[in-house]
Amino acid sequence: MSFDLNLIAESLPMMLMGIGITFKLLIISGFLGLTLAIFLLLMRISGRWYLSFPAQVYIYVFRGTPILVQIFIIYYGLPQFETVRDSIFWPILREPMGCAILALTLNTGAYVSEILRGGVLGVSKGILEAGSALGMSVRQKFIYLTAPIAARLALPAYSNDVISLLKSTALASTITIADMTGIARTIVADTYAPYEIFISLAIVYMIFTFGIQKLFGVIERYLGRYTQREG
Repeated sequence: MSFDLNLIAESLPMMLMGIGITFKLLIISGFLGLTLAIFLLLMRISGRWYLSFPAQVYIYVFRGTPILVQIFIIYYGLPQFETVRDSIFWPILREPMGCAILALTLNTGAYVSEILRGGVLGVSKGILEAGSALGMSVRQKFIYLTAPIAARLALPAYSNDVISLLKSTALASTITIADMTGIARTIVADTYAPYEIFISLAIVYMIFTFGIQKLFGVIERYLGRYTQREG
């Protein structure tokens, strides 16, 4: 089997026209998902069951079901309810982009919350005891001790989640969004050449993944610069 290099050369610029939508999905969903994850984390570690239990249920539901199913429920299911169509959220939910961002946000928020909780649990009790000995309040210990250390501990796992989110944005093409994957599917429908197109698309995603890994590697080295031994 031979590959049509001319087709690949013609298709790559077309697929890259969807890069703006792909990164729009990634950046907005990533930011909103991180914000949601922080709220869920605070609920989990609050020590109050009426806050912790709903957060646990939420995380279980969104981690226990496929993201594609969640996208379909939001895009095809929610508009079936008249209360949704009459709500202030309808201008967002009636658009495929809004539904995709909502689904990606809710999904990544559940995963990132557990990543952050792992970072919080990884903070040494000795450090917190030292903070108490210095007269720091619970709030001060969380802000000045727990949060910075937990962020550094959680960063490697969080970078993996960002990469997973990047790949999950491809599922937005299933609800008519013309991201890179959506454009690739259109090209395949016109050319009947799935191997050339999808392999080229896979290489593009791997390049972006490599860039994200390098970016987080730089951030991780910067945050851990005080813990590295000299020499």
